[in-house]
Amino acid sequence: MKKTNRNQSLDDISHHTNMDPHRQASDISDIILGGQDGLVNVLGIILGLAAATHDPWIVVVGGLAATFAESVSMGAVAFTSTLAEADYYESEREREYRHIESVPTLEKSEVRKIYLEKGFKDELLDRIVETITANQDVWVAVMMSEEHQLAPVDRRGAIKAALVVGFSAIIGSLIPLIPFALFNVATSMWLSVLITTIVLFAVGAYKASKTVGHPLRSGLEMAAIGTISALVGYLVGALLKIPMF
Repeated sequence: MKKTNRNQSLDDISHHTNMDPHRQASDISDIILGGQDGLVNVLGIILGLAAATHDPWIVVVGGLAATFAESVSMGAVAFTSTLAEADYYESEREREYRHIESVPTLEKSEVRKIYLEKGFKDELLDRIVETITANQDVWVAVMMSEEHQLAPVDRRGAIKAALVVGFSAIIGSLIPLIPFALFNVATSMWLSVLITTIVLFAVGAYKASKTVGHPLRSGLEMAAIGTISALVGYLVGALLKIPMF
């Protein structure tokens, strides 16, 4: 009997870790943020340049310039936004400590209200409130999570986020440029749009499969939004087309 229970426990652990693991969305979000931004922005730029000049060299140089400027910019944004989130969390956390010190009765009633709305009542609710408010650190952590819907932000993750977003932006930006190094401008424009649409669809479907959502719908949405946004660049280039002499 004990052996059966042990085998069942091992099966449960295996299913939990291998068949239905928890999703790690942070890195996925950073990769998609950088890659999608690079894809869409650079595609829009090179389509505009191609429509305006019909010069493959100008398209490639302009695309490469946009690629590396975009990657540095996106990495810097990821770095500063992560630090800003950390600063905001800390400021709200310190405010909660001050509120607990200055108006403990009000703060305790807020804890009671939170858990009352979760369905706890009577003596159990009283015990929960007393347990949480007996320790200031626990009290503040509960208020940050339940009232403000905020989670701690590791400042050390700012550098990692910047590198992941920046590198993803480079990879994404280079994808629509590849055809222009191999084919004439007219052919490259169609191929660039086609390749970008396929990649955006694949990224959207992958994101949904790893997080929440329907892969087909998510893929179609990302492909449509990204491609339409990039085609705006083509329209600008076509309207401001440089006369050929």
